[in-house]
Amino acid sequence: MMALMKHTNVKLAVQKILARSDVQINGSRPWDIQVNNPKFFSRVLAGYSLALGESYMDRWWSCESLDQLFDKILSARLDRKIKNEKQIFSAILRAKIINAQSRSKAYIIGKRHYDIGNHLFAVMLDKRMNYSCGYWEKATTLDDAQEAKLDLICQKLLLEPGMTVLDIGCGWGGFAKWAAEKYGVKVLGITVSQEQVKFAREYCKEFDVTIELQDYRNLKEKFDRIVSIGMFEHVGCRNYKTFMEVIRRCLKADGLFLLHTIAGNTSVHSTDPWISKYIFPNSMLPSAKQISSASEGILVLEDWHSLGQNYDRTLMAWHNKFVKNWDKIKELYDERFYRMWTYYLLSCAASFRSRRNQLWQIVFSREGMRTGQGMGRGVAGGGGRGMGGGVRNGPSRYYQKGPK
Repeated sequence: MMALMKHTNVKLAVQKILARSDVQINGSRPWDIQVNNPKFFSRVLAGYSLALGESYMDRWWSCESLDQLFDKILSARLDRKIKNEKQIFSAILRAKIINAQSRSKAYIIGKRHYDIGNHLFAVMLDKRMNYSCGYWEKATTLDDAQEAKLDLICQKLLLEPGMTVLDIGCGWGGFAKWAAEKYGVKVLGITVSQEQVKFAREYCKEFDVTIELQDYRNLKEKFDRIVSIGMFEHVGCRNYKTFMEVIRRCLKADGLFLLHTIAGNTSVHSTDPWISKYIFPNSMLPSAKQISSASEGILVLEDWHSLGQNYDRTLMAWHNKFVKNWDKIKELYDERFYRMWTYYLLSCAASFRSRRNQLWQIVFSREGMRTGQGMGRGVAGGGGRGMGGGVRNGPSRYYQKGPK
């Protein structure tokens, strides 16, 4: 009897919490949670975010539309209202004392995420293997959105034939090949993933592209332009300033640097426990304050572009391709991995839909662009050059002339 009463109380507690975000247990709507194991309630109350994800992987609960569920939860800020304070405090303390993104740990993310199989990413991503947010302003397909993103970056960087470009976190070579092929530049791409190195070297072999397995802190060479797409999330708050110092050290006096990164609305020292354990170990999302503080006195901010809503659509496209092509790769993985990966993609899509996560493209110069030079306006992808400085949340504009 006591056990039954305890179970009933735990169930009511979970139901009360979820009701704050308009989510019901065993309800009839797509975002409602269907409980398959009665132990779900006590497990989630004990472990919160980590337990919620793990219990889904274990089939203890299901949901017809995970992205809608997490949009509800995140929009209601439910995660902040019921944080496991002991767990969060421990993570913050660990981040402040231990440098989880130190040189000795720099290659962990490569081995645990990016090296889990090129076959997986090949069936999920676009044809150019871009594992970052696409630009959907005029695009109707994932391929088009990723090419629009690549060209947007190239135009913001004012690439010209013969320039040298450093790509920090080059992935499978999508940007490096595009920039070399379309703009005639010479690219050095670095990554901490051995699988990415092998793929990118083959993918880019016909162009002036070099791919190296290397930590960014070891860079010494000077470049006309530097880009980092979807890598800053792995740098860690203890290393943000070091990262910016490396950029300055490697950027020529008249150079430009573009940072393309996922970000959060508040400064943090850790990430979601489930994401850290199963998807991106030792990762964390920077805030505007952290980026600005890290670059202050080191680089000059020229342009800040918010593109977060594009990532919702990108993640949903990845999820659709992953599900559609699962039969092609399922012999390499198991059902628990399938549930883990769908949980990852759909919960992340919701984080952008609810505007809890952001996607920013930030352009810096080393010494500052001259006032009155290259301030013409033009719409990205339209063939003209111009950027116009400032913080925007719409179609990007880019400078007509390079820095002097």
